[in-house]
Amino acid sequence: MNLKRSEFKKAQARAAELFGRAGIVLTEEEREGIEIAGFGLGNLDLQGLEIVTYVNTERYCAKELALFPKQTCPEHLHPPVNGEPGKMETFRCRWGTVYLYVEGTPMSSIHAIVPKGSEPVYTVFHEIVLRPGEQYTIPSGMKHWFQAGPEGAVVSEFSSTSRDEFDVFTDPSIVRIPVIEEDEMELPSADYGARIRS
Repeated sequence: MNLKRSEFKKAQARAAELFGRAGIVLTEEEREGIEIAGFGLGNLDLQGLEIVTYVNTERYCAKELALFPKQTCPEHLHPPVNGEPGKMETFRCRWGTVYLYVEGTPMSSIHAIVPKGSEPVYTVFHEIVLRPGEQYTIPSGMKHWFQAGPEGAVVSEFSSTSRDEFDVFTDPSIVRIPVIEEDEMELPSADYGARIRS
């Protein structure tokens, strides 16, 4: 399901507000370029992610991630690409609380709420709770998913090269590069989101 332009712009404004709460200073260009990942699931508030990419080269990558209250980034992994290992990434919580789930011994109960209707496609339940100043490194090829606490969250991501288009999601219905559906007049100079990456 496509995101409407008006939804896209509203999500960008919400994400910019969260970054501001975390003390993350963005340029106007970065605010306008906030990526909105809805994963084609039609419920951005429930399953989605908002991203600012500072740099992504053939050697390394740095991003800021914003999550709305209780918003979930669906389960996925970063596979090897062209003979190179999949992305290895470190998440450092800057603001709010993040519940991160990776492969390993499942917890008997978890803090996150698996999105209703998507229960079969969430399969890893070893929980790591990240609060401001805490971090965790996810090895390449490891399944993971994460959810913000009730106030939302901001996470800095430091990683090897990001090749988002190759991510493998447990949910086969996820659309990796969604399309924005125009529902309002847009000036050509402001057309910064024709391609949304998640």
